[in-house]
Amino acid sequence: MNKLLILGAAILLQSCSSVVDHKQTATLSDADKKQLVAVTQSLPAAHQARYVARHPVETLEFFGIKQGDTVVEALPGEGWYSKILLPYLGAEGRLIAVDYSLPMWPEFGGFATPEFIEKRKTWPAQFAVDAKTWGGANGAKGEAYTFANMPAELTGKVDAVLFIRALHNLARFDAKGNYLKQALAETHRVLKPGGVVGIVQHAMAEDKPDAWADGSRGYLKRSYLISAMAAAGFEFVGENDINKNPKDDPQADDNVWRLPPSLSGTDEQKAKNSTIGESNRVTLLFRKK
Repeated sequence: MNKLLILGAAILLQSCSSVVDHKQTATLSDADKKQLVAVTQSLPAAHQARYVARHPVETLEFFGIKQGDTVVEALPGEGWYSKILLPYLGAEGRLIAVDYSLPMWPEFGGFATPEFIEKRKTWPAQFAVDAKTWGGANGAKGEAYTFANMPAELTGKVDAVLFIRALHNLARFDAKGNYLKQALAETHRVLKPGGVVGIVQHAMAEDKPDAWADGSRGYLKRSYLISAMAAAGFEFVGENDINKNPKDDPQADDNVWRLPPSLSGTDEQKAKNSTIGESNRVTLLFRKK
């Protein structure tokens, strides 16, 4: 019995130490860390106001993003992370923004009018223009595609793919067009052997109903993400709690857009939800097998 207890304790200690070791090896070089901090501090105050919730330096350090890397950023939106990545990656780097496949947009209904979808067709060209401004004279090359038309030349060329608050709608509509499966398959294709996937995702507690975490409310479960990534050929490397927010405890009728920065709802609801802060998020790291 004593031998079994000792063996069990040894296994537990080994497991714990592997997590600690990973967090140590994920740190950046002094030069990379210095440049990343300098870039984040150079951005406007309105951009920096989100750092307390989004922790970009710590997040990118955990993912191991280095100057000169080739990085895919899924769903960059208005470029909150792009404005950090482009100048940070530098002239030797490459930032590839990727949008939903065009057939997915009509699934949203409402705002996704034919006119809106036509405008999405011009987004790749517009991103390339914006990237030159955001990156500055010594920034990375910026280009953009959809998950349906990432070029063949990218196969095995990418160091890291980032899904930052970008997976919930892909999961939400996956049953209608394999949109998540397509995105993860393309991610696997373009990554170098051993390349990494960094995920920051609005997270629903594991003990809440699965129906609350199907992506339609913005939330997914950690277990769902790990399972989906494993099915797509990725191994789970580790996680960091830097983007967790225990104040965010969504109930039956709650969605992520009730929280900052969206703050949907009545004035009373906005006042209440603004005290919660941005959503609770898991920060997960995977590696291509």
